[in-house]
Amino acid sequence: MPYQTINPFNNQLIKEYQTHNDEQVEQALATAHQLYKSDWAQGDMQPRLQVLHKLAEVMTSRSEELAKGITVEMGKLIEQSRAEIKICAAIASYYADNAAEFLKPVPYPSSLGEAWVEHHPIGVIMAVEPWNFPYYQLMRVLAPNLAAGNSVMVKHASIVPHCAETFEKLLSEAGAPKGAYTNLFISQDQVATLIDDDRVQGVALTGSEKAGAVVAARAAGKLKKSTLELGGNDIFAVLDDADIDHAAKVGAQARIANAGQVCTAAKRFIIHQKVADEFLKKFTQHFSELKTGDPLDSKTTLGPLSSAQALKTLSKQVSEAVKQGAKLHYGGAAVTNNPGNFFEATILTGITRDNPAYFAEFFGPVAQIYVVENDEQLVELANDSHYGLGGALFTRDLARARRLASKIETGMVYVNSATDTAPELPFGGVKRSGFGRELSDLGIKEFVNQKLVVLAAKS
Repeated sequence: MPYQTINPFNNQLIKEYQTHNDEQVEQALATAHQLYKSDWAQGDMQPRLQVLHKLAEVMTSRSEELAKGITVEMGKLIEQSRAEIKICAAIASYYADNAAEFLKPVPYPSSLGEAWVEHHPIGVIMAVEPWNFPYYQLMRVLAPNLAAGNSVMVKHASIVPHCAETFEKLLSEAGAPKGAYTNLFISQDQVATLIDDDRVQGVALTGSEKAGAVVAARAAGKLKKSTLELGGNDIFAVLDDADIDHAAKVGAQARIANAGQVCTAAKRFIIHQKVADEFLKKFTQHFSELKTGDPLDSKTTLGPLSSAQALKTLSKQVSEAVKQGAKLHYGGAAVTNNPGNFFEATILTGITRDNPAYFAEFFGPVAQIYVVENDEQLVELANDSHYGLGGALFTRDLARARRLASKIETGMVYVNSATDTAPELPFGGVKRSGFGRELSDLGIKEFVNQKLVVLAAKS
């Protein structure tokens, strides 16, 4: 696909970008590898941490400009774009403040002698990143690897080239040397060639299940470490003792944030039968109050999908779900009175297990409602999924919440709040949602050599 900035609010082409040829890619890789071999990567980490501190400052000082760039390029509501810049700065600061502690040598008592584990960079990391959080996804892979000493090369999504290019410029402005972070406008074949190269020692991908399978297989074929954050079909469970007003309000926002284009968005709403009618009524009311419009307008509460293709895909999914027996409770169609990529906030009920929608991820503002009789049915339905990324439970009984959270097969569970993110918390999933973790102390150790050193005891 060509690298283009197209405003999803009106589908107007803003700019086209030139792709990098093989010679340019080779030069970029050589530079990144050379930097990894230098004192910048192998020596004192303080200069690297200073770059992260500066990066946080630069992004904070330019937050409005950067947020507007997100909104114009992929349609996110402006307030949500501002929040994305804020979390990016927080991640940079977090690793600047904590990386030294995370990567300090760890002693291991042993009868063989004095033993400890050191943490060293491993080389160039190739990252393939998605468009839905065009700066946050980059920061999640950049900050820990920069701190550790790895060079990072990134193929960003073809619909957010402005953000991709800007992020590289931000690193330069923050003082990162050439090769520390490289943006590449390249093809899938060029990505494959990079993964095959011995100078690339790790691969990180956030994206679709299909893309993850291809990239992981390529990396595995060369015996290289990879991390994958793929799709999600997260539950939003409302128990019979929950605060229904609160749950309905949070649930609506958890489904339509970023126009529903979030891997950890609430997608399968599992409601106890005693409160199902009340929840659905209030949940529907919140959907009915949404206002579509220009995502740069603070009054808009439901923005466009990221592209015309995204709109086409979601429309087809909903149509097929209804054709296979799902009931259209609310919404269900593309908005036709404007040139943008808008889809109505939609609620589907009556989805049976033989309906393709049951296992599918709807990347847009479409909620699925399921009703259960007890906690056992809730757990069974929650775990009957190909994915296992995040999930949310709403109940006043925290002991009950702890029991259920332990039984749900996901990488993350939140109680009485929507699934969220923070620099200090590990992010990732199980099953087809991928493997490995980003953020926190776990994220920085995914791509380091945990080297054991033993000084033999005197005999």
